[in-house]
Amino acid sequence: MSLDNGVLLVRVDSGINIGSGHVMRCLALAQAWQDDAGDVVFVLATESPNAEARLTAEGFEVVYINAKPGSAEDARLTTKLAHKYGASWVVVDGYHFDGDYQKIIKEAGLNLLFIDDYGHADYYPADIVLNQNIHADEDLYRNRASYTKLLLGTRYVLLRREFLRWQGYKREMPDIARNMLVTMGGGDPQNVTLKVLQALKNIDIDGFEAVCVVGGGNPHYGALKDFVETANLPVRIERDVKDMSQLMAWADVAITAGGTTCWELAFMGVPFVIVVLAENQRSAAEYLDNLGYAVNLGWYCDISLSGLSEVIMDLLLDKKRRIDMSWLGQVSIDGSGAKRIVNLLTKSMVNYEC
Repeated sequence: MSLDNGVLLVRVDSGINIGSGHVMRCLALAQAWQDDAGDVVFVLATESPNAEARLTAEGFEVVYINAKPGSAEDARLTTKLAHKYGASWVVVDGYHFDGDYQKIIKEAGLNLLFIDDYGHADYYPADIVLNQNIHADEDLYRNRASYTKLLLGTRYVLLRREFLRWQGYKREMPDIARNMLVTMGGGDPQNVTLKVLQALKNIDIDGFEAVCVVGGGNPHYGALKDFVETANLPVRIERDVKDMSQLMAWADVAITAGGTTCWELAFMGVPFVIVVLAENQRSAAEYLDNLGYAVNLGWYCDISLSGLSEVIMDLLLDKKRRIDMSWLGQVSIDGSGAKRIVNLLTKSMVNYEC
């Protein structure tokens, strides 16, 4: 154990239906904790070889528990591990964790940071609730403990180290955009990626090319590669990419699901189109569209191929709109969110001594 900040214990899950966004933003926080002389233990309840490999490669310990995710038994096992490792803070991130789960952690005398997106829990007794989304509002957390501190908005966006080296990056905006990044998240069980690739068949711009990123556990990888080859599309399929920042720097535009990738694209100044894959993505997508950060196409089931192609073409050809979107993203996210949070955590170790 490090002598300074001690252990950060992170309870999070990843998978086809869950996606990888929760793990990736927790990874960003873990890296910032590690940079500040602390150790990190990740606790998972679902088998995720790709997530485990990424976390262990970063120097973090990964422990599995045998319990239904979000259950009381899950909370008790997590609490037991937190005491075993002498955790300074417990971080919990996932939509299956509710108020009762938080309460068990707190009643064990542990410091708790709860990462949230849309106020899904019935009650928030955590010491700190973090919602990094642009639509985050105190009204989402009216039913919280009197001591609970709220960290709301893009000031606290969690970005991994791969992105931080791009702070201050000045993007060149071509008259016509030709490089496109496609990323529908780490899971994409509905294979919305295929729908996007089908729409790209209608893009008629000389020199247009795309890179399509899929998660390591995406079950549609083979079918997507076959479609690209059969359709003779100028698309390269990349699987389980370790450094998304390089691809975002290359891309002139992107099309993405409405998850944590939106904040990474905004930071990198990439103009982007959002396809909503889950109900919890809807509010953020609508806010980003209304404020001019992105184009929101809405629920994936309601999008036609012709409509998708038209929106993509319009953005590829509209330089002014791309400039405006890029500027908004980069002025809103400075890349220091994870460091701000770690600084706050290390100044607030009051409930539990490791």
